[in-house]
Amino acid sequence: MNRPRTVLVVGGGAAGNAVTILLRRAGIAVDLVEAKEDWNATAGSGITLQGNALRVLRELGVWEQVEASGFGFGSVGITAPDGTVLHVQDDLRTGGDDLPATVGMQRPRLQRILIEAVRASGASVRLGTTAEILDQDADGVSVRLSDGTEGRYDLVVAADGLGSATRAAIGITDKPEPTGMAIWRVAAPRPAGVTRTDLAYGGPAYIAGYCPTSETTIYAYVVEANRDRASIPSESYADEMRRLTRHYGGHWPEITEHITDPAKVNYTWFDRMLVEGSWHRGRVVLVGDAAHCCPPTLAQGAALSLEDAWVLAQLLTSSGTWDDALFQAYHERRIARVRPVVEASVQIGQWQLDGVRDADVPGLMARTMTLLRELP
Repeated sequence: MNRPRTVLVVGGGAAGNAVTILLRRAGIAVDLVEAKEDWNATAGSGITLQGNALRVLRELGVWEQVEASGFGFGSVGITAPDGTVLHVQDDLRTGGDDLPATVGMQRPRLQRILIEAVRASGASVRLGTTAEILDQDADGVSVRLSDGTEGRYDLVVAADGLGSATRAAIGITDKPEPTGMAIWRVAAPRPAGVTRTDLAYGGPAYIAGYCPTSETTIYAYVVEANRDRASIPSESYADEMRRLTRHYGGHWPEITEHITDPAKVNYTWFDRMLVEGSWHRGRVVLVGDAAHCCPPTLAQGAALSLEDAWVLAQLLTSSGTWDDALFQAYHERRIARVRPVVEASVQIGQWQLDGVRDADVPGLMARTMTLLRELP
């Protein structure tokens, strides 16, 4: 009898959780290690999930929970800073006609749904743990974990995010770079009239927007030029966000009333990265933000990560040989899809930074989303 294959997944975010669920379904033994003791179960405010993300979540068997927990809608509004609606554009159903175009939901709720699915899959999970030493040979990887334990694996999947230590450990030198923008985010009660994402370009911020995340909640955000984070005391976060949002009309006055707790406001720089060369070294392969990241101007970060997991799991579970040819096939399929999304996401932000008033933002969004209707 052949020995069951074993995989170590480093990182328990969207990509790591998804690949774990899919590999376990195929009977592959998976250990998942996550650096955060709480598995990031409470971090974040909201998330916008386009249809191509929903398609993978359905493959994971969690679509019904996502649908019940989130808020589905099918269009995006472009408004003036005073709240006047200038244009409403139907979203493409990038996951197919049997799924909503978009679902907004609370990010912690999505993470908890994925955590429950990983637990149910039978994977071994170690929290507060990282991979410290990777020693490869032709047949696999010997790993020492931060808790002192050691293991031997046929494959290591690096899903440890933007600042991936695993990426660096295998000699891939690409690093995320700031785009010049930063975003303030907060969760808030949903105004009765908010039933889709609305985006205002201009005003005191480059972009001001909100997305319904349930029947009772939204997450709201404003984008400005990035500043030295050390110069912004965390206790001033609510004040800083209100300073921007109070200049916007429409639903913004009601939203601004609820931006009071600095601990609930998140401030993050926009970054970009795309590993152009191979996404693997031997038996260690990158997925998700460890391989690519882009500003959230197209709301595709989690979607691309979920697609990575889906494609890699398809290749691993359908092949008897895990070799360079398989991992190169994974890279070729993914980079052809990821590159235009990263480039479009960065371009939309750059137009705002440069003050290009006649930029065709809706057109670029539509063209990029059309590409995503195809299976990854």
